[in-house]
Amino acid sequence: MTNPPRLLILTAAFGEGHNSAARNMALALDETGAVTRVCDPCIIATPFSTKLLGRLYRFATDHLPQVWKKIYDSIDHIDFNRSAIASTRKPQAYLAGLVAEFKPTAIISTYPLYPYLLDRIFKQSGTRLPVFIVVTDSMEINSAWLRAPGDFWLVTDPATRESMSGGRIAAARIIDTGFPVNPVFSRLTPLPATTACEPFRILFFPTARRKALRAMGAAMLAASPAVTLMIVLGRNVRLLYPEARRLQQAFPGRVRLRGWTRRVPWLLNGHHLVVGKAGGATVHEAIAAECPMLIHHLVPGQEEGNLRLLETIGAGHLAAAPEAITRHLGAMLANDASPWRIMKQALARHHRNAGAITATAFVLKMTADGKTEDAP
Repeated sequence: MTNPPRLLILTAAFGEGHNSAARNMALALDETGAVTRVCDPCIIATPFSTKLLGRLYRFATDHLPQVWKKIYDSIDHIDFNRSAIASTRKPQAYLAGLVAEFKPTAIISTYPLYPYLLDRIFKQSGTRLPVFIVVTDSMEINSAWLRAPGDFWLVTDPATRESMSGGRIAAARIIDTGFPVNPVFSRLTPLPATTACEPFRILFFPTARRKALRAMGAAMLAASPAVTLMIVLGRNVRLLYPEARRLQQAFPGRVRLRGWTRRVPWLLNGHHLVVGKAGGATVHEAIAAECPMLIHHLVPGQEEGNLRLLETIGAGHLAAAPEAITRHLGAMLANDASPWRIMKQALARHHRNAGAITATAFVLKMTADGKTEDAP
């Protein structure tokens, strides 16, 4: 028997999309018998600064999105091929040791920084491994992804592939696999477009803004007496629970609360609508579950492409204010929820529920017998 392929999967604690893509790639690869290792070199090599930057990132994206947009836009102009940033020396050294110790067949990166570090490591060692770059953004792609040294770029949709083509990356190296959602999505059955809409079940992912939770939740419940709400508080459960509990008491029997959960795929497939921020993981999980979406919080620049993708499919809208939430919900539920049913049908036609499986199959195919060297 031949030895199973060994895949090193790199992620970073700056946005849940990177971690989600990495975890799901590992799940799909594990099902094939491959040996995987998921690692965040930044958090291991520089824990204090990485955790601090992670907290600042989450605060800026939740509370100061315009400030984050300026930072994000500035990153777009940095050429990491030429920039030897002092803060990356420890992660690079750790990554070099990890590659030497784990001896991967290929490397998968869900964060744009690591391909640059790997390129330096390969030049120093004289040995090069295949690098697959999983692009976690859609349509609006920061140049950090585009300039990264790699063999293949795995992207979320045809429009993103087209937007990345024609530049420095050969079209044959940009592969439309879909976002790597949990493989379980491919085995679940979404609500059909013909399902009853009373009650109309909404899954709500709030940000860390307490006042926004209550205002947005009340706006959803005011749209129709048919609306029921499940609020997933996630890691912010202690911060958000008091406001969520007040909302629950104000609308008896119509609001349920959950903390952190691993059941998101099942929840999405069992709800009529999801209301959340425009992060890559949430948007693509909604698409995988064929669950229409309203975006209540958008980080300019970084997440605009995810909203554009939803709008292109015909499966979602921006509703950043309570009155917009009520208006969109009222429109969706008109005429026996005909507009909502049209959105469901659009998602069924788009049909993207197996991104991690598709990406895994491609990685294994191209690493077999060194096929990455044959691509243009």
